[in-house]
Amino acid sequence: MKRGTVPSWLELLLATQFFLTCRDHMLSSRSECNLFCIECEVPFCHYCRSDQHSTHRLLQIRRSSYHDVIKVSELEDILDISDVQTYVINSARVVFLNERPQQRTSGPLSSSLYNCQTCNRALLNKFRFCSLGCNLKGIRKDLKKPSDVANGSEYKEMEEVTAGNSSGSNTRSEKEICNDNNSEEPPAKRVARHRRKGIPQRAPFF
Repeated sequence: MKRGTVPSWLELLLATQFFLTCRDHMLSSRSECNLFCIECEVPFCHYCRSDQHSTHRLLQIRRSSYHDVIKVSELEDILDISDVQTYVINSARVVFLNERPQQRTSGPLSSSLYNCQTCNRALLNKFRFCSLGCNLKGIRKDLKKPSDVANGSEYKEMEEVTAGNSSGSNTRSEKEICNDNNSEEPPAKRVARHRRKGIPQRAPFF
């Protein structure tokens, strides 16, 4: 799932609590809401499918260790899941819908070569995310980066312009100072005046 390819129904799918009893078919045996219509963007049960969504594109949610999963074959043609770790459960390749709780330790979270970029869960193969939910969080994080980078570059350009103006003003002021110094007339030279030793005294006549 890439930036700009997130469908509107995905957030609703991830926020929905499945396997609850359908209100319209509470007395029926297969009344758990484990289906999702991507056109109506609502969950429903097996009986609602034939009544309201018979011609719609549907996704079936399954359970694995109390966590919701969905088959890759049902998603790969309508959603890019190339960055999400896949698992084989009951001979079917699936992806988890949301992040799963994991035990936190004081040391490194995992010694795996690959980790989820959102929750740091260890991955089996070279993928970026452990679930569709973590993938969506990663996209939101990536969407914030361009604006931050743009603001940073704009701020940098403003700094460069300011620095250029300040340096230019300093240069002009230095030139003005040099011109002012050159335009001043040199001080008149002082003519050395020899001071007389005094009135000469002649020898007296006898």
